[in-house]
Amino acid sequence: MTNKKFVHVVNFYLKAGLSADEIKAFESGVSELAKVEVIKTFNLGKPASTDRPVIDRSYSYCLLTVFDSQEDHDIYQVHPVHLNFVDTCKDYWEKVVIFDSVSI
Repeated sequence: MTNKKFVHVVNFYLKAGLSADEIKAFESGVSELAKVEVIKTFNLGKPASTDRPVIDRSYSYCLLTVFDSQEDHDIYQVHPVHLNFVDTCKDYWEKVVIFDSVSI
């Protein structure tokens, strides 16, 4: 039996009124996560311009990471780069919504 991919999607809702420097610091901090070795796919984006009733564009940034297994995801969660990001950037967001899924 092969391992199933583990997909970790994080939607960040940044606080209103952040300065350009604070937004740049957030973008820089979250981009550092790409250095975590167990991540197989890394994508950071902002809401697309698509506009249909079923699309939620209320978030500020969406982080998509894909791992080979839940075990790799668990390594990521305690990785020093991830812990540093949360510690240094947590004051920039008002809410975070996470969707974790395992391929079928």
